[in-house]
Amino acid sequence: MSPELERLFQHLRFPSISTDSRHIDDVRQNAEWLMGQFESMGLTAHLYETPGNPVVVARNRLVEGRKTVLVYGHYDVQPVDPLELWESPPFEPEIREGKIWGRGGADNKGQHFVHMLGAEKTIREEGDLPVNVIFLIEGEEEIGSPNLVPFLCEHREELACDIIAVSDTGMVAPGVPTLGYGLRGITCLEVMLRGPKGDLHSGVYGGCVANPATAAARMVASLHHDDGLIAVEGFYDEVVPLQDWEREMWASVPGATDEDFLKTIGSPSPHGEPGYSMAERIWARPTVEVNGMGGGYQGEGSKTVIPAQAMFKLSCRLVPGQDPASIQQRVEDHLRKHTPPGVTLEIKRGHSGKAYHTDPHSPFGKAAQIALEKSFGRPPVLIREGGSIPIIQDMKEILGADSLMLGLSHPDCQIHAPNENFPVENFERGIEMSRILLRELAKI
Repeated sequence: MSPELERLFQHLRFPSISTDSRHIDDVRQNAEWLMGQFESMGLTAHLYETPGNPVVVARNRLVEGRKTVLVYGHYDVQPVDPLELWESPPFEPEIREGKIWGRGGADNKGQHFVHMLGAEKTIREEGDLPVNVIFLIEGEEEIGSPNLVPFLCEHREELACDIIAVSDTGMVAPGVPTLGYGLRGITCLEVMLRGPKGDLHSGVYGGCVANPATAAARMVASLHHDDGLIAVEGFYDEVVPLQDWEREMWASVPGATDEDFLKTIGSPSPHGEPGYSMAERIWARPTVEVNGMGGGYQGEGSKTVIPAQAMFKLSCRLVPGQDPASIQQRVEDHLRKHTPPGVTLEIKRGHSGKAYHTDPHSPFGKAAQIALEKSFGRPPVLIREGGSIPIIQDMKEILGADSLMLGLSHPDCQIHAPNENFPVENFERGIEMSRILLRELAKI
């Protein structure tokens, strides 16, 4: 095993699960380990306290007249449940079939570590970097980065940069370099329906009171028309339509046909907004999705009750033009309008983030494309990402800089799921990609 892989394995062994307070010490130890890595590279590093988990910032010597590049990543990871589905222990990384298996390999330790190693290799061989580099690695991305916006505002001047490099997204297919120039936004709601003061016998009281579980099902069904079009009034009003060049390019992206997506995810057929391919629906169209439902007896066999309450959770993925607060209000209005009689409704608004979009044909975008092509041996494809990284738009608004999203994970990397993995080849090519990127950005 190479020394670089051995160090990545050290990184992956920290169970830095930010959503679980039992791992607060593990999160901090991981941040302190990163500090040591940056210092061994010859960078100046600081560990900044926040009301939550620490933020690690490291930088090289500031030279006037050079471009400044901020590299963003996160060292916190998702929970590992259900543990029994892992083929190997999630925090004991190993290599099988050319892949690194372990929690955080793809999301995001492996991906931000390639930038650290690329910078380190350049410093070792050339004595310095061709640009000013700031590394910002946070520990709360997996819980919505609640303390990063205040941190960015407080340290706006010292984090000032020309462009941001982020590897926290994916490639459309193995061997196909991918530059992301957009992200969908997000807004979430939790809905609780209450009926009787306690569960009722479904024989004694069945047919005379409203069933909250039935009401929840009817309300969820009301969110879409049968063809998949979202039924919320005004939901599409501000959506910025796709450009012709995007639809033409995406139609020929390797690994992005409807058949490719269905093979990856295992669904029998596509479904969604009419008139769009699966790629277009994922990368550039808004959604309303049910993330969970519950109510009544969930155990084995029968328990004949009318549940006292039922719940469901929604997330809406948003595209350029849509405002999260406005969409939350429209969805809430729709749910109140479609609440059946006999139940009371409580709605809790969750986290939100705006969609992000930039020009992939800018000088910075072209530099990223050159780096991807030289390191992977073929021209990259340009896509918008279906997922959400709200902090990307926050950084644009606070720091005034766009982001280059240089994804290195594969569609089957199992991020947020058991058996997360990251290709060794992408780890190695990513190190070279990062080095080339800095050289190309220095030319602008």
